[in-house]
Amino acid sequence: MFARSAIRAAQPLKRNLLSRTYATEPAKSGSSNTLLYTLGAAGVAGAGYWYFASSSSGQVAAKAKEAVSGPPKKAFLGGDQGFISLLLKDVEIVNHNTKKFIFHLPEDDQVSGMAVASALLTRYQYEGQKPVVRPYTPTSDEDTKGFIELIVKKYPNGPMSSHLHDMIPGQRLDFKGPLPKYPWTANKHDHIALIAGGTGITPMYQLCRAIFKNPDDKTKVTLIFGNVSEEDILLKREFEDLENTYPNRFRAFYVLDSPPKEWVGAKGHINKDLLKTVLPEPKSENIKVFVCGPPGLYKAISGNKVSPTDQGELSGILKEMGYSKDQVYKF
Repeated sequence: MFARSAIRAAQPLKRNLLSRTYATEPAKSGSSNTLLYTLGAAGVAGAGYWYFASSSSGQVAAKAKEAVSGPPKKAFLGGDQGFISLLLKDVEIVNHNTKKFIFHLPEDDQVSGMAVASALLTRYQYEGQKPVVRPYTPTSDEDTKGFIELIVKKYPNGPMSSHLHDMIPGQRLDFKGPLPKYPWTANKHDHIALIAGGTGITPMYQLCRAIFKNPDDKTKVTLIFGNVSEEDILLKREFEDLENTYPNRFRAFYVLDSPPKEWVGAKGHINKDLLKTVLPEPKSENIKVFVCGPPGLYKAISGNKVSPTDQGELSGILKEMGYSKDQVYKF
């Protein structure tokens, strides 16, 4: 059955998709995945545990230092600050059409000033032409000093992504922000679902990073991530670390349009059958479903936004499944 095909490839902790329960919840009648989640909890990967435990410890140390020396300076202040020119420090190739860009902040001891969730507006302008602007969500931590990191996929008709991919270290790009999106606080929702396609994963990663580095935040997270091929799955190692470190609270399901022969996960596009299997029920209390990706994904899953300040009406698969407009947020 389709539910079984949604188990993602090469996942060390196999999941049975026929139940929405976590290991910390009582088993429902007919459910068979409680034992699997319990076994998964016993097999937490040491590397993932060290990474995220260290992140939490670092956060505590940073707060202690801040209490003595005051909060770190912020590069982006919002409001009337205007655009800031940042120096491109380094470029790394991620895959066949995606690069990681590291931009130096104006001062080494500055943090970005980003909130969760928020984005930055980028701008460039060739002489005699209209400026090109495009929002991006950094993948670097909000507490990182001295630089920000962007992961950008190049699209054939994307003027900003093409411009970025043509840049070399030593060149500059204008940034402005932060652009506030969905304000997150610890335990704002009991369970959130993240439906993403392509580079729409970056605001989802920003949310996940904030949740799991905060020891006081107990939110459960389910990620459904659609891509063309396996090499297009961005930040997969980071999500695997989360899944191994927090098996009772984080699950990731990958869907490929052009999977390899050995792929045992979901194939095609993110569809109603998969979402009915893995999402929290619409009638569940205090849940939120976040959507981010290309226009086709919005149209199929939730309907498009009207503008950055107008979420528009809910449509698509989520409406068919019974979710309300208030239960869904479109990045």
